[in-house]
Amino acid sequence: MLAYVRLEVRRTLRDAGFVAGSVAMPVLMYLLFTNLGEDDGGWRTAAMIGMAAYGAVGSALNAGGAVAEDRAVGWLRQLRVTPMTPREVVTGRVLTGTVTVLPSIVAVLAAGGLVDGVRLAAWRWPAIALLLWLGSIPFTLLGLGNGYRLTGPATGVANMACNLGLAVLGGLWFPVSLFPGWLRGLSAYTPTHRFAQLGTAVAEGQAPGAGAIIVLTAWLVVFGSYAVLSYRRRAGTI
Repeated sequence: MLAYVRLEVRRTLRDAGFVAGSVAMPVLMYLLFTNLGEDDGGWRTAAMIGMAAYGAVGSALNAGGAVAEDRAVGWLRQLRVTPMTPREVVTGRVLTGTVTVLPSIVAVLAAGGLVDGVRLAAWRWPAIALLLWLGSIPFTLLGLGNGYRLTGPATGVANMACNLGLAVLGGLWFPVSLFPGWLRGLSAYTPTHRFAQLGTAVAEGQAPGAGAIIVLTAWLVVFGSYAVLSYRRRAGTI
C-alpha cells in the first residue's frame, strides 16, 4: 500500500493543473487580497490562514477527481488484481489526499511570512501547518465520496462547487464579520469555518476551541460515511 501511496503522490504533484489550481492560485489570491486597501497586519494573518485552508480544501477534494479519472481509464479495475484489498486501496487514496495538501498549506504560509511580513512566534508556524494538515481529512473524504459516486466531469463540477461554496460560506475569502447575522450563524456550522479556526486560534496564542473540534468531528463522520457508501455503491462496477 505504501508503494501505491508513493505512486499516487508523485502522479499528483507532477500534474501541472494541480500545482496551478491548488498551490499557485491560493498564493496569488492571498497576495492580491492582502495588498489591496489599507496595510492591516491582523487581516494579513487571518487571510493567510484562510487562504491556506482554501488551498488545503481544494487539494483534498482533488483526490476525488483522481479517483473518477482512474475509474474512467480502468486503473481501479487493475488494482483489484493486485494483493491490495479494497480497504487498502481506499486508505491509500485517503493518505494520498492527506499528503498532497501540504504543498498548498506551506506555500501560503511561506508567502505570508516571506512576502507579506506576517510575524508570529516560531512555534506557531509548524503548529498552524500541522493543525490545518490534520483538519483537512474530512474534505479528502468528501472528495473521495464524489469521485466514487459521480462520473469524471460531474466530479470536477461537484468538487468545484463544494470548494467555492464552502470557502465563501466558511469565511475563507472574506471576514465572517462582514456577513449578515443569519449567514454568520450558518457559517458557524460549516466545516471550512471551523477548519480555519484551528489555525486562527494558534495564531492568537490559544488552543483550538471545543466548538471547532466538535463540528469538524461531526463533518468527519458525515463525509466518511458518504465516502464509504459511495465506494460500496460502485464496488461492483470498478
